[in-house]
Amino acid sequence: MKIKKILSSMIVASLLMCLGSCGKSESGSDVKYITDKGKMIVGITEYAPMDFQDENGNWTGFDAEFAEAFGEKIGVDIEFTVIDWDNKFLELKSKSIDCIWNGMTISDEVLKNTECSDPYVRNEQVVVMKKDEISKYSDVESMKKLKFSVESASAGEAAAKGAEFNVVAVGAQSDALMEVQSGSVDACVIDSTMASAMTGEGTSYSDLGIGLTLTSEEYGVGFRKGSDMAEKFNSCMDELIEDGTLPALAEKYKLTLVK
Repeated sequence: MKIKKILSSMIVASLLMCLGSCGKSESGSDVKYITDKGKMIVGITEYAPMDFQDENGNWTGFDAEFAEAFGEKIGVDIEFTVIDWDNKFLELKSKSIDCIWNGMTISDEVLKNTECSDPYVRNEQVVVMKKDEISKYSDVESMKKLKFSVESASAGEAAAKGAEFNVVAVGAQSDALMEVQSGSVDACVIDSTMASAMTGEGTSYSDLGIGLTLTSEEYGVGFRKGSDMAEKFNSCMDELIEDGTLPALAEKYKLTLVK
């Protein structure tokens, strides 16, 4: 009887150990999951100067080059996939993508739904309109009767609604610019990083310019909630700053690093 009890206890202990280890394996390490499959799928939208296609259809830009450098550090290929920004957290949770890396503003919503990296680039939400109209609007109050285009579910939309602007949501920041250019809206609210790269002399939007600054913010990369990849990213980012890779990219794309 005593032997049976001992054997029974041993079996229970073994099962508990097995369940514990199986649970750990299933929740797993995101670093291991990504390195084992040999690639990291990065969710993006087309957004210069962070992610955009060159003349050969290849993805380039600050975030794209940063992602490639990170991929080299951890020994995986980088695959870029365009996502619906409204569904970015669902895409991440379902493992359709491994991270959201596209000039994403660190917000309460981002922190709630992702394991967010340390911030890496400074940004602002700015008003863009026809150059000859900018001088007519010196403050938020003077813009209340204007019609604004914003990217749906973006920091620009949040800033515009916070200013109580009349907004029309579109699919991407590039679409918001096109709306202003076409005259269907009076202005748009987009990231200063994009506004600086895409408006003014020598660009496709030479008659558009930057007006008021509404908010200041920082960009981060969103990994799955609880993922150990965020810590890995932060460590590699520090190395890429120290070896001069990120400062060179920031200079190339006229951006300001946080660190």
